[in-house]
Amino acid sequence: MIGPAIFLLLAGLGAIAWVSARARAMRLQTAARAGGRRDAVHSLPGYHGWYVALWTLIPAALFLAVWANVAPALVTDAVLRDPAAQTLPADGFSRSAILGEARAIATGAQAAAFNPASQPFVEPYREALTEYGVGGAVLALLLAFAGGAYAFTRIRADFRARTRVERLVMAVLLVASLLAIVTTLGIVISLLWQSLRFFSMVNPIDFLFGTKWSPQSAALGYGNDDAFGAVPLFWGTIFIGAIIAMIVAIPLGLMSAIYLTQYASPTVRRWMKPILEVLAGVPTVVYGYFAALTIAPALRDFAVAIGIHGASSESALAAGLVMGVMIIPFVSSMADDSIAAVPQSMRDGSLAMGATTSETISRVLIPAALPGVVGGVLLAVSRAIGETMIVVMAAGLAANLTLNPFSSVTTVTTQIVQLLTGDQEFDSAKTLAAFALGLVLFIVTLLLNIVALRVVKKYREAYE
Repeated sequence: MIGPAIFLLLAGLGAIAWVSARARAMRLQTAARAGGRRDAVHSLPGYHGWYVALWTLIPAALFLAVWANVAPALVTDAVLRDPAAQTLPADGFSRSAILGEARAIATGAQAAAFNPASQPFVEPYREALTEYGVGGAVLALLLAFAGGAYAFTRIRADFRARTRVERLVMAVLLVASLLAIVTTLGIVISLLWQSLRFFSMVNPIDFLFGTKWSPQSAALGYGNDDAFGAVPLFWGTIFIGAIIAMIVAIPLGLMSAIYLTQYASPTVRRWMKPILEVLAGVPTVVYGYFAALTIAPALRDFAVAIGIHGASSESALAAGLVMGVMIIPFVSSMADDSIAAVPQSMRDGSLAMGATTSETISRVLIPAALPGVVGGVLLAVSRAIGETMIVVMAAGLAANLTLNPFSSVTTVTTQIVQLLTGDQEFDSAKTLAAFALGLVLFIVTLLLNIVALRVVKKYREAYE
């Protein structure tokens, strides 16, 4: 209860600080203007309010962030100073298990003790948690008062509060942008480090060009020479996500966008566009069930009926068709917005020259909207390549190198999930293979982005 209470108190103090500082700034500025010193007023009262409110909240928030990481160690240290700690076993694992259970009971996360040895430590934990919780709350409130009082004393008519607040906002925006960059660098470094460990065990040539994928055999001690050939995984990813799904999504998405922007009445567009975009909000597990229980059996029966032997109830075609339906909104929405953004003068000029509506669409609107269309297709391909649930449920886990769409195949993302599921040892090639697959997928996606950006830039220059 102390945590929510202190945050509510700090929020209240921040609001009071904002109102008080704004009122004081208004009075000072009114007095300055009444005295004929209009040039002495630098910032609006709202900036003064935000300046004092931020000084009230930020130091206390930073302290609470640090305290949340320091307090657990202080609480445990206080419990270990209790006389009951003399009965704790010397074994570190058993000691941690007893203290962890006592802490869980003291915080209410656990109702009763499974280990009787943890019961004597419940009350010391409650007392320590209360003591350090109250102490941290009091210190945070004192910091809030001190910061607010300091900022309040600086309020003057000529005080540059706007400059200070805007600098802080710029710093926050800079940190937010750097956070994305640092996160990306962290992902790349992690993938590179673990992939280098994998390639120290497995030949990169065998991994990139091998046609047999059997990490389980390597884990059982049969050797790594030919167990990590990832070509079947790469092919399965391309076959399902970039071929079958795109054959479904690109024509349907583009044609739906053309119809909604060029042919549909306003009433039809108002109803159809939201209905189409609902497809993007359906959970992928629902698509997976639909593919596994409805589409895959129907395709198997169809294959048998037309004389295709060996058709599986888990097939690349079933996963690709359903995945294509799932990503239609990504293509349609981007193409819709891009076509609608083409200047009306280009449409009118084409029609005035005698072109039909279909000729205007194919020779003027689509080329002019191509950057947005390419962006939508790229987004759809990225979404399809990263999809896992539909592939697991409809395409299976078999790493087959086949052109038969009625056969079972698997993808890179599905194998990554399978390799990292459960308790895994991060010193084996079987587990580290997931990072190598992730690195290849990352590089391929990056190259696709670079190519798409060059295409977009080329056509944007041509039609601007």
